[in-house]
Amino acid sequence: MPRMTYSVISHDAWGNTDVGSFPTLEQAREVFVALQSDRWFVTDGSVRGLSIVERRAGAEATTVERFSFSRT
Repeated sequence: MPRMTYSVISHDAWGNTDVGSFPTLEQAREVFVALQSDRWFVTDGSVRGLSIVERRAGAEATTVERFSFSRT
């Protein structure tokens, strides 16, 4: 069975940034959820969203979850 990792990705005006890679989906979700209410991410204005991406050896990355910051 191919090894999987889960990456939390930040999406902003300049592109995508890998926030971190985790061995389990549960660990990635903890960071993903925490960043949704992180003061800097919420107030920065240039951060547009977050995603969790599953990476599997020999396969293309798959987006597992997405979150978009609302612009009010």
